[in-house]
Amino acid sequence: MINFLRNVGSNFIDQIWRLGAGGRLFGLMLISSGESFRRFRLVVREVYFTGVNSLVIISVSAFFVGMVLALQGYHTLQKYGSSEAIGVLVALALVRELGPVVTALLFAGRAGTAITAEIGLMKATEQLSAMEMMAVSPIARVIAPKFWAGVISLPILAALFSMIGILGGYLVAVPLIGVDAGAFWSQMQANVDWQFDILNGVIKSVVFGVACTMIALFEGYDAPPTAEGVSRATTRTVVTSSLAVLALDFALTSFMII
Repeated sequence: MINFLRNVGSNFIDQIWRLGAGGRLFGLMLISSGESFRRFRLVVREVYFTGVNSLVIISVSAFFVGMVLALQGYHTLQKYGSSEAIGVLVALALVRELGPVVTALLFAGRAGTAITAEIGLMKATEQLSAMEMMAVSPIARVIAPKFWAGVISLPILAALFSMIGILGGYLVAVPLIGVDAGAFWSQMQANVDWQFDILNGVIKSVVFGVACTMIALFEGYDAPPTAEGVSRATTRTVVTSSLAVLALDFALTSFMII
């Protein structure tokens, strides 16, 4: 019993320490962001690394998600004689929830793990220590550009996810099922609100971008400088980011609805 309590207390203290270390890294990163923006090409390069290289998986996933939404939604709405509202269902589901959430999960699995592995390997090969020896801040040179690239990339990817998903829903609903194209687009335009739907989705994607990118950066920066340490940090990035996205989605949705 004593050993159990000791292990629980040790794990709790370790998590509190990691939370404090992550907050400290976040603060130092914000302080060093000015130097990164003065050399904005670093941020642009990281946007390509995290955003452009994620376009394929985001686009393919969005297309199939939109098609599945159209198929499932049509058969449900048809029971109530509202099959013409399939465009509204697809658009609201993507813009409000699935666009930001699924994009963040895919971003954590693809870009987040790559960020963690890259920083962890830089730490294991002492590249970060070499920067400090040359009076170059690794936080300003490596951490801050990657953070802002993630914050910029994820909202754009979420918007693309929603647009491609709506296109996939249209291709299933109109040519395949036979829903009227005019009704599909007109009801969507009439019922999707700019502030309550689209803006809230953008806010969610920005928050998810901050959370996923910061978790990936901290896990890589805090990883033990070994192959096993980097692999465990990469796994923790996916698990922690996924849980953080789902928890933040519930919290943000609660505030937005209320």
